[in-house]
Amino acid sequence: MKQLRGTSLKRFLRDWRREHAANLPDIALVLQSVSYPANVGSLFRIADAIRVNKMFLCGITPTPPNQTITKVGRDKHNDVSWFYEKHAEDIIQALRTEGYHICALELTDTSQPYHQIAYPDKICLVVGNEDHGVTRSALALCDSSVFVPMYGKGHSLNVHVCTAVVLYHIIGQKSGK
Repeated sequence: MKQLRGTSLKRFLRDWRREHAANLPDIALVLQSVSYPANVGSLFRIADAIRVNKMFLCGITPTPPNQTITKVGRDKHNDVSWFYEKHAEDIIQALRTEGYHICALELTDTSQPYHQIAYPDKICLVVGNEDHGVTRSALALCDSSVFVPMYGKGHSLNVHVCTAVVLYHIIGQKSGK
């Protein structure tokens, strides 16, 4: 076994995309007041990695141009279709009319573990502020909510880590891989 580098790595990734990208679901991502630019940059990188179709930055979420977003996200804000909308609720309602199932990544009284859900082909994942989560008004518009189970003493993972776990599960479920 040897690590792939340079041309071999590029060919490997290109061939993988050609074989598997056709099965990806239509994913929209709503960031509701995710306040730390490093998290936003990481979320841009994740969105690019799984080919999020639409990414919405809402409320106090910082937007490009931002030095930290650019550095952490490795300029992926240039590759991901992103939009700013002041109110996440407006985007959630618009996405619902486009046929998206709206799912909050949040601990609620009806949340289910992310891996126990059958996700539809059009899914919008709503993630909230690092300290306060998704607002009540946005939760009221969501069709479901999921969480990442915690087996240690901590109550949660970082917002970008949780989002990556759930999004990779969704595309893995849809691609059958």
